[in-house]
Amino acid sequence: MSTRFFRPRRVVESSLGIVLFLALWEALPRLGLVNAGYLSPPSAVLESIMELARSGALWKHLQASLWRSLAGLGIAIVSGVGLGLLMGWFARLERIVDPILQLFRQTSALALFPVFILFLGIGEGSKIAIIFWASFWPILLSTLSGVRQVDTLLVQSALSMGAGKRFLFLNVVLPAASPSIFTGIRLAGAYCITALVAAEMIGAHSGLGFLTLNSQEVFQIPSMYAGILLLAVVGLAVNALLALLERRFTRWRRGLKHGA
Repeated sequence: MSTRFFRPRRVVESSLGIVLFLALWEALPRLGLVNAGYLSPPSAVLESIMELARSGALWKHLQASLWRSLAGLGIAIVSGVGLGLLMGWFARLERIVDPILQLFRQTSALALFPVFILFLGIGEGSKIAIIFWASFWPILLSTLSGVRQVDTLLVQSALSMGAGKRFLFLNVVLPAASPSIFTGIRLAGAYCITALVAAEMIGAHSGLGFLTLNSQEVFQIPSMYAGILLLAVVGLAVNALLALLERRFTRWRRGLKHGA
C-alpha cells in the first residue's frame, strides 16, 4: 500500500528537471559563459531573498501581491460563476446579455487600465480591477459551457421523478457543471498572476511586480530575479489553493450523490 501512494522513483524523476535547470543556471554565470551581471546565479538570488526577508521588505511586497491577486480573483469567481450559472439556466438572459459580454471580452485588461485608473484612482482599486477583469472571462465562459453541456438524460431523469427546479439546479446541473467551472477557475488563477505583474508595474510602490521592475531600473539584478522567482511561487501557491478547493468541492459532490 505504501509503495502505491509513495513512489520514490517518481519523486526523483519529477525533481530531476528542476535540479538540472538550477544546476545549469548556477553554472552558466559561474563559468563565465553568461555575463553574471545579466543572469544572476540561483545562489545570489537566494541570498537576495534572504536579505529582503531580513529587512522586512519581502513581507511587504508579498502581502501586497497576495492581497491584490486573491481579492481580484475572489471577486471574479463570485461574479463569473454566478453570472455563468444564471446565463446557462435562463436562456433568455443569455440572449440579452451575451452580445455585450462578447464585446467586452475582446477588450484587453491592459487596454482598460487607464480607464480603471481614471475611475478608481492609482490606488488598490484599479489594481484589483485589472486582476478581476483578466480573471473574470475564463470563469464565466467555462461556467456557461459547463451548464450547457450537462447531460440531458440526467435532467430528463430527474424531471421524470418529479424533481423541482431548485432540486434540479442544485443536485444535477451544478454538480455536473463543476468540473468545467473549476477548469475556468484554475485558468483564471494563472491569468490573475499575469495581470498582477502588469498592475504592479504601473503606479505601484509595493508588490512583487514593483520589486521586479524597480530592481531592474536600479540594476539590482539578483533582486529582479528574486521578484520573478517569488511571482512564480505565488502562482504555484494560488494554483495549489484552487486545487485544494476543487478536491473539497469534489468530496462534497460525491457525498451529495451518495446521499441522493
